[in-house]
Parts: sequence; structure tokens; C-alpha cells
Amino acid sequence: MTMEKLVIIGLGLIGGSMALDLKKRGAFKVYGLDKDPEHLKKALALGIIDQEGTLSDVADASVVLIAVPVDKIAALSAEVLDRVSGETLVMDVGSVKAPICQALEKHSKRANFVAAHPLAGTEFSGPEAAITTLFDDKVSILCEADKADWRILDKAISLFKTLKMRIKMMDPVEHDRHIAYVSHLSHVSSFMLGKTVLEIEKNEQAIFDMASTGFASTVRLAKSAAQTWTPIFIQNRENIVKSLEEYIKNLSAFKSHIENGDKDQLTQTMDDTNYIKTVLKGIQQDT
Repeated sequence: MTMEKLVIIGLGLIGGSMALDLKKRGAFKVYGLDKDPEHLKKALALGIIDQEGTLSDVADASVVLIAVPVDKIAALSAEVLDRVSGETLVMDVGSVKAPICQALEKHSKRANFVAAHPLAGTEFSGPEAAITTLFDDKVSILCEADKADWRILDKAISLFKTLKMRIKMMDPVEHDRHIAYVSHLSHVSSFMLGKTVLEIEKNEQAIFDMASTGFASTVRLAKSAAQTWTPIFIQNRENIVKSLEEYIKNLSAFKSHIENGDKDQLTQTMDDTNYIKTVLKGIQQDT
């Protein structure tokens, strides 16, 4: 069986998990690049990659996956596209798409590029966070797929099928708006819940002893790496600010209901919000 050359730039949770499953399920030899030498050592030791690579390795690669912080993706993608052959798929996996698509719009090898966002992850980071089956039965969003050569797009779709993912096409601007509401806002909320509890409750043992499963699940995302999320919040700031304005308005109204002892309004607000169970159940059934 002929081994395809896969170059992964960025060996954290997403890049590392992709490498593990693609090596296991496909015929790939994986070359890894990461600016952190320790990440490279760990990725080799854990069997995530087959060998350390350099940027020159992209020249004859079948696939190049770019899994670096979102504010670095556009420039790095352009540099990679400058070096690849006409048959190489170059794909990013960032959670903000519009700035990347805009930056690469006029690149001479734009047809080699696929803007993707696999909707999967955990609160952990680094090569040691990489796990198999992370992407199974999840959705990957592809943006501006029509701008990719059909053979390149077919290669991207085949790769996600190997990862057992479903694929949806979306406009990058719409993607960034929707993802701000259902993903990025969740992370802001979790970070700020954790911050608030740490500021109000100085007894760390009390936090540990009294933390229910509800608190643990709600604050789980606050364990995510700041180095990953700061660029995301900045790159998608317009949409996140809009979602935060609505969130703050709802928090203020809820606070007023509690202050006023308005049981009817509190009950009505929570009853209305219970509809989220129906929405999420539908998503799970669809999956």
C-alpha cells in the first residue's frame, strides 16, 4: 500500500488527534511541525507523528493540515501554498473562517486550499491531549468549498470521511456569526464563571468540596488554553461582542427578577429556556 505524505503544522489537541486517527485508519506517513520543541518531542514519543518535518516537506506532501492559533493561520497558509504542488490539499482547522478566507482570496493557489472547522474538542491542550475517535460522528464545516479545485475538495471530503465526520457547507461570514453564539460565547461564559467564583470564594477547599457536577460541567471550558482562545476572541470579536451584549442583557434582567422576588418572571424565563432541550435532542437524533 502506498503511503500518502501528511504534514501537520501544530501538534496540539486537534492536529494531534487528526494524526492519530488518520494514521490508524488511512495510509499516511505523518510529518509534524510545531514551534515548541517540547511538543515535537512529545508527539514523537507518543507516536502521534512518524517524524519531525520542516516547511520544505510540504513541497511533495499529499495533504498539509494547519492547526495553529487562528491569528497565525492566514499568513502560514499563504507561505505553505507558495511551496506546494498543484495536487496538494492545504487545509486549516481554525474556528474563525472569514478573516482567513478573505486573506487568501487572491492567492494564485487558492484552489489548493480548503477552509475547514471540525466541530470537536476538549478543554485540554498540547500533544498529550490528543486522543483517538475525537471526531467520530461530529460535524466538519467547510467554507467556500466552491473555490477549491474539485480534486482538492474531494481529497478533503475523503479525509473527513476517514475521520468518520459529517460535512456541512457554510458561508464563512455566517459560520463566524453562528459559532460566536454557540461556541465562543460558551467559552467566555465559562471563563467568567470560573473567575467570579475564584474572586468571591477565597477558600479553595470549599470550592473543591462543594463543587457539584453542575458547576464542574459549566466551568469545564475555563480549563481551556488561553493561548488558543485569546486569538479566537480577537479574530471574531465583532460577533462575540454582539452575543455578549445580549447575554449581559439577559443576565441583568435575571438579576432584577431575583432582586425583586419576582417568582413568576423567574419561572417563566427558565420554562421558556427549557426549550433548549428540544433543540439539542434534535441535534443528537440527527447525529
